[in-house]
Amino acid sequence: MNEIQLEKVDFEPGKSFKLFSPRLRNTFLWHYHPEFELVYVEADAGIRHVGTHISTYTQSDLVFIGGNLPHLNFDYRLRSDYHQIVIQLRTDFLGTAVGLAPEFSLISKLFKAAEYGIAFSGETKKVVAQKLKELSSLSSLDQLLQLINIFQQLACSTETEKLNDNLTSKNFILKDKIRMGAIYEYIDANYHKKPDVNVVAQKVNLTTPAFCRYFKRQNNMTFTEFVNQYRVERAKNLLMQNHNVSETCYAIGFDSISYFNKLFKQITGENPSDFRRSRYAGISQL
Repeated sequence: MNEIQLEKVDFEPGKSFKLFSPRLRNTFLWHYHPEFELVYVEADAGIRHVGTHISTYTQSDLVFIGGNLPHLNFDYRLRSDYHQIVIQLRTDFLGTAVGLAPEFSLISKLFKAAEYGIAFSGETKKVVAQKLKELSSLSSLDQLLQLINIFQQLACSTETEKLNDNLTSKNFILKDKIRMGAIYEYIDANYHKKPDVNVVAQKVNLTTPAFCRYFKRQNNMTFTEFVNQYRVERAKNLLMQNHNVSETCYAIGFDSISYFNKLFKQITGENPSDFRRSRYAGISQL
C-alpha cells in the first residue's frame, strides 16, 4: 500500500533556505515536509494538488505551501518542456524575527495563511517570478534579502487564492498517511478507466459503505464526485494543450460526449469547446 511520503529536506551548512529546480514529471510524489515551500513553475498546463484542493494552472503557477501540508509535485505529468524554481525554508527561518519584529508583521500573517496553501496570480506572479529567476546569480546574503522582499510582496498582494478551507482535512490526511496516499494514487492511475469504489475500498481494507463515509468525511464530497472533478481537471489540462473535445472526452474515460459536456459545464460553468477556445487562444497570444 502506498504512503504519503515524508520528504527529508537537506540544507547546505550556513543556509536558511534551499534553492533548486527539481524535475520529477514522471513521478507521482504525493508528499509533505515540515518546511515552508514556495514553488514557481512555467509550463503549458499542469495540475495543482495541495491538500484536498485540485485544480489546473496555465502557463505558470506560483504557490506558497505551509509546513506539513501534503501536495503533489507541480511538474507531474508535464509533457512539454518546463522550468521550475523551488524554495524550501528551514522551520526556524529568520528565527523569532518573523513573529516578533513589527516590520515582519505582514510576512508573519502570510506564513500563517500558508498553512492552507496560497496561489498567486496576475502582476504579483509576474513580478515575483522575475525576482525568483534572479536568485541564482546573487550572493547568499543578497538571496536572503531578495527572499524577504519577495515574501513582503506576496504578503501585500490581493491577487491570491486560498487553496483549502480548513486544516481539518490536512490533519486527517497526516493521521492516515498510508490510506490517503493509496486512495489518491489509485484515482490518479485509474481516473480514465472508470475507477471502482469497491476495488479502492478493498485496497484500503474497508467495506464499501465504511469507505464511502470515510472518503466523504475527508474530502467533503463523495468518491464519484471527487473522481469526476479530477477527470474534469485532467480534461482542462488536455484542452489547454489544444486537444479537441471528443478526444479529450475519451482520454479521460467518458463514453458519451453529451454527458462529458454536461458534467464539464456543471463543474466549471462553461462547456468544453468554449473553455478550449478561450484558454488556447489566450495561450497562443502570450
